[in-house]
Amino acid sequence: MECAKNSTSETHFSLPSFGGFLQIDVRSGEPRENLARIKELAGRLSPPEGALVVLPELWSAGFCYEEIDAQAAITGEMLASLADLAARYRICLVGSLPEKRVAESGEVSYCNTLYFSGPDGVLGMYRKQELFSPMGEDSYFTPADSPLPVRTPWGMTAGLVCFDLRFPELARSQMVLGAKVLVVSAQWPAARERQWRILLQARAIENQVFVVACNRCGTSGDTVFAGHSMVVAPDGSILAEAGVDEECSGVGLDRSLLAGIRSAFQTTGKSPYRFSDQDKVCELDCLQEKVACYREAGRKMVFTNGCFDILHEGHVTYLEAARRQGDYLVVGLNSDESIRAIKGPERPVNSQSSRARLLAALGCVDHVVLFGEATPHRLITTLLPDVLVKGADWSVDKIVGAREVLAAGGVVKTIELVRDLSTTGLIKKIRALK
Repeated sequence: MECAKNSTSETHFSLPSFGGFLQIDVRSGEPRENLARIKELAGRLSPPEGALVVLPELWSAGFCYEEIDAQAAITGEMLASLADLAARYRICLVGSLPEKRVAESGEVSYCNTLYFSGPDGVLGMYRKQELFSPMGEDSYFTPADSPLPVRTPWGMTAGLVCFDLRFPELARSQMVLGAKVLVVSAQWPAARERQWRILLQARAIENQVFVVACNRCGTSGDTVFAGHSMVVAPDGSILAEAGVDEECSGVGLDRSLLAGIRSAFQTTGKSPYRFSDQDKVCELDCLQEKVACYREAGRKMVFTNGCFDILHEGHVTYLEAARRQGDYLVVGLNSDESIRAIKGPERPVNSQSSRARLLAALGCVDHVVLFGEATPHRLITTLLPDVLVKGADWSVDKIVGAREVLAAGGVVKTIELVRDLSTTGLIKKIRALK
């Protein structure tokens, strides 16, 4: 087995020889004991060379929030032990562990990270995207972005961690990059066991892939976990399934089964662009109707504003960061008239219809609404976003609409801008070329 890194290219169509799971009752804050159980079950399973074997979510210590830093500190040690175990059987082991991340600013955060471990170490990783707030996960872990499959010796392999299973687009976005297998590492409760089974089968059927899923069993506090780890075929058939106790099992993965299902018809590779981005540009009254529907669905609105005259890297970096603050992003766009009043008769360079169209084509932007006033105050007080965002060059007390948003229970956030990038600077460069 050779070590590889995350990639979006696949060199060949292959599958692991075997898909299996090591279902344990994760003991909170007891990494040595949990590791010993993993090793014992691996010995009992004795997986064949080239197997893919999945472990539960946070298998080393569980959701031990009070010890998160200490547990993250030994993640390297746990991964080294998995590499040794993988080398013994010549297999790949996959399970999530706490990952400590330190930004350039020194800010510390933690991710619930799914590690793919081979005989030579970590092959790649997938960080949990959707955190489960009823268990307080979002108070300790940071959600990730850019879900990508991991390149393994048999090709691309997709991953999900527990709550991610409820969001089909997370699996789909990895499948269209060439994955043929989806692994799921979870701590799923017995109260929702039926949903666990249905969702695993649904992800297999809709993506035409094998799903290898490992869930925790046992009890923590008042929560009983479902167990029922399983391997699911691309047609939704359950090939192997555990009960509610500690157990190991698995099954050979038949390449001809996958090929046969996909030869009849293909659903995974088809992803035509079916949307009209122009529809994202709304009048305020129309946007209000949409926002009312979004609020009923529990979606959190992020709002920002600007001229966005000549779209550049600084703009899109800022907008992507803004979008990550909630569930959808509304951009208030200065009209041509308002820009002339602020910046003079030579601006804007691009018309409001052109600027709106370009913004609407960005994947991180959900809606664009024009305003003709000098500030977006009327827009903000009408929409009352959950999150109001401006660049870090603004102090909160100077941000238009901040007082009203905060009074309504929303939050105001500032985002660092890309240095030395501005529309004014670009215009100067263009003029200097003449």
